[in-house]
Amino acid sequence: MPALVHCALSDIHLDARLACNQRQLAISVAAQPGGERVRSSLCLVLDRSGSMGGKPLEMVQAAAQQLVGKLTPGDRLALVAFDHEAQVILPCQEIGPEPLSILQAIGGLAAGGGTCIDEGLKLGIEALVRSPQASPVAPSLSKTQPAVAQIFLLTDGANEHGNDPRCLKMAELAAGYGISVHCLGFGSHWNQDTLEQIADAGAGALCYIERPEDAPMEFDRLLTRVQSVQLTNARLLLRLDPRVRLAELKPIAQVAPETVELVARDWVDGWLEVRLGDLMVDAARAILVNCYVGALPAGEHCLAQVQIAYDNPATGAVDLRSESLSVMGRSLELYHPAPDPRVQGYISTLAKYRQTQIAEAKLQTGDHRGAATMLQVAAQTALQMGDRHAATVLQGQATKLQAGDLLSEGDRKKTRIVAKTTLQ
Repeated sequence: MPALVHCALSDIHLDARLACNQRQLAISVAAQPGGERVRSSLCLVLDRSGSMGGKPLEMVQAAAQQLVGKLTPGDRLALVAFDHEAQVILPCQEIGPEPLSILQAIGGLAAGGGTCIDEGLKLGIEALVRSPQASPVAPSLSKTQPAVAQIFLLTDGANEHGNDPRCLKMAELAAGYGISVHCLGFGSHWNQDTLEQIADAGAGALCYIERPEDAPMEFDRLLTRVQSVQLTNARLLLRLDPRVRLAELKPIAQVAPETVELVARDWVDGWLEVRLGDLMVDAARAILVNCYVGALPAGEHCLAQVQIAYDNPATGAVDLRSESLSVMGRSLELYHPAPDPRVQGYISTLAKYRQTQIAEAKLQTGDHRGAATMLQVAAQTALQMGDRHAATVLQGQATKLQAGDLLSEGDRKKTRIVAKTTLQ
């Protein structure tokens, strides 16, 4: 099952009279549909601290039990619970036709204590790595029944008994094993910076559960995403022509299915490598590369080469390669623009995210007027790209600030989520 790759420039035409043309290269990559679903190997890492007591924990338990009911025989599940310490409630085990013991273990969770996210994440990684059907990326593991390895990390509070930098190292460790880490922030008091950084480092999604009754829907949405994964450990390989250079500041970002600032590292023979994560069949990853093209004579020119490396958990094959694609541009003496509408949409998606980030930075310094202005700009960007939900939320936050009101913690969470994702 190959990876499907498509490349497009923001404008395929270049002005031959200019010493430099700025262009954005969009790279869309997904798994080819039609293959048999790969088994899931999932670990739930759930916060059971004292603040989760009552309805919050009850709804999370209901969501987790509902999720178990949607797994199929052959899928595997582990359960880790944490407060100020962490405990493996269920080692990674195969789902049977009647998973009564798993449902009972989930229902037996009780709230109490503080919050130490990194210990829960550590045990979650260990539970999957030690599973005999874990990801084929880890060389010490059996590959007899490969699976897509994922962690769902849920918390409702700050990491008061833990260490945030250690959390990031744990997420990077998980990524090294081919384990994706998805973060679910529950309620209004979790740290959106920490959970976003964990999700980004773990090539996963960041979700916001505003109300306890929303938990089943968010668990179901994430499970649907996991079950559409066909290829894992994808990396973008990019080689630029010597006359093309990356922008100096944040040149590469993912803009779908969520926005993430990406880091490129030097690979071999002038190639750059960028880690992407899992590839799904129903939602492509879209990458935007901001670059500058030096002066070129009139005519066709190859500006870059693009290839995707990936693993196929269905067969256990690793480091497979897509066909290498050449990105062509046309330099014109009499320039006329030829913009690509889809790439322009990706540019707007990234602009919305970065405009909202600027607004959040202004809020932290007490510049409420400046924050309101940037939120209005981001709302207009969202509206222009058809993201009406984000436009409504962002304009609403701007209006609050203009009225002299403060944004609640819930408001800040909503702002982060609509900036990072797109809902049509």
